[in-house]
Amino acid sequence: MELRFWKMNGAGNDFILFDNRKGSVKLEPALVRRLCDRHRGVGADGVIALRESEGGRADWAWEFYNSDGSSGEMCGNGARCFARYVQRVTGWDRPVLRFETLAGVVEARYEGEQVTVRLTPPTDLRLHLSLALSTGPVELHAINTGVPHAVLFVSDADRAAVGRLGPEIRWHSAFAPRGTNVNFVQVIEPGRIRVRTYERGVEGETLACGTGVTASALIAALLHQFSSPVEVRVQGGDSLRVSFHRQGDRFEEVHLTGPAEFVFEGSLVI
Repeated sequence: MELRFWKMNGAGNDFILFDNRKGSVKLEPALVRRLCDRHRGVGADGVIALRESEGGRADWAWEFYNSDGSSGEMCGNGARCFARYVQRVTGWDRPVLRFETLAGVVEARYEGEQVTVRLTPPTDLRLHLSLALSTGPVELHAINTGVPHAVLFVSDADRAAVGRLGPEIRWHSAFAPRGTNVNFVQVIEPGRIRVRTYERGVEGETLACGTGVTASALIAALLHQFSSPVEVRVQGGDSLRVSFHRQGDRFEEVHLTGPAEFVFEGSLVI
């Protein structure tokens, strides 16, 4: 069977997207891992399939899978790419797109080649958690912005031990049973932060993580009294923007803005 696909990236976070409205492709974990393999496949951090919306709750729906074959509830960078992909393959010409994810219905607004995504309201806020790690105790914070995230503030993101501490925090019992994504956050100046993310499901650092950028910005707003919007520089060098309405420790109207770029179109036999 031939699979036609597009390769896209959002701030360096890259994805394989294809049209599965007919349901002809069953994305088994082994197939997802093969597609995402950077030596034997296309290479990507995740796979996104376009599906019809069920029950009329939204315009479209997606299937999202991490590169290890696990399904993902939400992905901020992937959501922006998906919005532009729907435009291209379906001829969608409205300014706003609503689509179903496992985290709920997500709304995307087109701004030229940039896309603003309104995320589902964040949940499970936990501040000032003390975790015992192999290097000693650390204080971090947690919030779910569609998927769970831990946020650890560091003095220098370039020197952060992402590869060593990332997997240890990701699998820590405090985040059992499914674990968490881990963000290492440096405050640059009021309203600006730098973020490096160890992603669950990729099991390594990615060049950007949209829900991680959002989680980091919201925690920074709480602890450093940042107002909306917050500018976030990611490991790939791009800058994303997180805007929000804050009511005490609650956030509403959380939006993530950034690029969504087409890289190439291709086909392969599966």
